[in-house]
Amino acid sequence: MDARGGLEMQDNAGTGGHVPVMLERVLELLGPALSGASPVVVDANLGLGGHSEALLATFPELHLIGIDRDPFAIDFSTRRLSPYADRITLVQASSGDLAEVLARAGRTTVNGVLFDLGVSSPQLDEAERGFAYSYDAPLDMRMDTGQELTAERVVNTYSAAELTRILRDYGEERFAPRVAALIIKERAKEAITSTKRLADIVREAIPAATRRTGGNPAKRTFQALRIEVNAELSALEAALPAALDALALGGRVVVLSYHSLEDRLTKQALTARTRDTSPPGLPVPLPAHQPRFRLLTRGAELPSEEELARNPRAASARLRAAERIRVDD
Repeated sequence: MDARGGLEMQDNAGTGGHVPVMLERVLELLGPALSGASPVVVDANLGLGGHSEALLATFPELHLIGIDRDPFAIDFSTRRLSPYADRITLVQASSGDLAEVLARAGRTTVNGVLFDLGVSSPQLDEAERGFAYSYDAPLDMRMDTGQELTAERVVNTYSAAELTRILRDYGEERFAPRVAALIIKERAKEAITSTKRLADIVREAIPAATRRTGGNPAKRTFQALRIEVNAELSALEAALPAALDALALGGRVVVLSYHSLEDRLTKQALTARTRDTSPPGLPVPLPAHQPRFRLLTRGAELPSEEELARNPRAASARLRAAERIRVDD
């Protein structure tokens, strides 16, 4: 515990075996945008600072703006990146506040933006955070430990219809009505306050034949609750357009996503900026409708077999990237 009575991240907390996902490819893609004078890059999901540390070490003129809503991540990365203290600006905020963070930092344009979405290693590995169904812990799941909404509140106060919606939309759980109904029934007996009890309830709600395949049946429910508690998709919906708007000519964005909902939003946002919107049938494209960006990846890139051997948590990663090729007049 720290002096404020909250949890304190130790220097090695949750970092055992941590390897930044697809690091070499991230550096390769961002590199051309960071080779000029005094480049600026935004790490919109700072986490443990692994990608940021590599960027700072690789590009000695680089200034990095790191954003994370988790105070533990900010504290940890402040220590980790201390050798580069004069070249970093770390801000505790949601990535959805990216435009405001840049405005406060006095940065109208940046040269690169990295999104490493999803849940970080310390959040998964610290049982007290309540993100993982593999530990018995309080139902919390807050990335920002100062916010009021927790997974416990969602599970015990949302209606059956609301629970069904988030389980279906955010967890892609095909048995969402069954899971929601059993949660409602069980919480009427006693409030659901632990990850183990919730995982047991979900297991009971899923048909036996389905439970035998596809891993832990609670995975989709826990993902849905985490997304709801932390408003992850709405943050991405705000942050990605803001990042694209802030990129200078030649600037690049790289997005690492870990489930289909994030990847779908990323694909849609990048496709919209890389499409010629001239009315069909014109002999030449209209300059105002020509794309401002070009895709740097063909579809979503996957981690290599070598990386998966080193870092099994990279298995679900999907990488997309784009470059600004035109600025508005």
